[in-house]
Amino acid sequence: MLPELLGEIIQRVEASEERWPDRRNVVACACVCKRWRDVAKEIIRSPSHTGKITFPSCLKQPGPRDFPHQCLIKRNKKTSTFYLYLTLTPSFTDKGKFLLAARRYRHGAHTEYIISLDAEDLSQGSNAYVGKLSSDFLGTNFTIYDSQPPHNGAKPSSSRASRRFASKQISPQVSAGNFEVGGVSYKFNLLKSRGPRRMVCSLNCPSTSESANNKSVDDSKMKKPDFAATGCTILRNKAPRWHENLQCWCLNFHGRVTVASVKNFQLVATMDQSQPGGKGDEELVLLQFGKVGDDTFTMDYRQPLSAFQAFAICLTSFGTKLACE
Repeated sequence: MLPELLGEIIQRVEASEERWPDRRNVVACACVCKRWRDVAKEIIRSPSHTGKITFPSCLKQPGPRDFPHQCLIKRNKKTSTFYLYLTLTPSFTDKGKFLLAARRYRHGAHTEYIISLDAEDLSQGSNAYVGKLSSDFLGTNFTIYDSQPPHNGAKPSSSRASRRFASKQISPQVSAGNFEVGGVSYKFNLLKSRGPRRMVCSLNCPSTSESANNKSVDDSKMKKPDFAATGCTILRNKAPRWHENLQCWCLNFHGRVTVASVKNFQLVATMDQSQPGGKGDEELVLLQFGKVGDDTFTMDYRQPLSAFQAFAICLTSFGTKLACE
């Protein structure tokens, strides 16, 4: 088939399928053969421009700029497993499209969350392993590790706890290891004052320039695009307001959170190097997380965060933090 005709076919499929499950036709086109895959990668743009999650690599690219991706997190307490879904309907009971899974492991006094593309295979040696979250003894400081280097020249963490002992997923051309890409800290509440948890996040977010977003991505191994530069984004939780009538702390989640919980939060940027001037908009919510059922939570994120980063941040909210409440 002529490349021009093939490109026209994939362009029409891309334009006609806006949401899952119909959007799997776009992925099916890319799976036919190498030529079809190359053409599909040239046509399909990044999530920050289209708002569409097509290939697994999209999970490590910045979310949409003008509206958030709405997701659900389902928790299984018996297995300490968490599942991330992209919502397809407004209903909180519809799981939607599966994106990522994480399982909590305890190593002595420390806790780790292994994040995977496969809901059944959650180990660091898995082909589906994409990263992990590691906490300190008190569970108040967390480090986010990516299985792939976030940019050219990145070096894997040298600590023993962050090493990978198996690396089936990573090709010989890509150095194996866990690469530190961010951290989350919860502030101590020594005076035991009333109010929600206070948290600060520091993330290495890729540049969201037009040229970077238009570059093709590898859908087979979740490799990150070779962005021109990376910038540090500092997020903090948005301060709630005390509601006199309800006698509680309140945040406006615009109907996306229905159950009061100390886990609920909204994050805004105090510093964002991906934006002109490097200063964040402290009114624009970049990530919000909240409870809607016993084991169901919503997660809404937007640029400059990726689904992987947003999921890792939300995982830090699970678990008791006596010193912070």
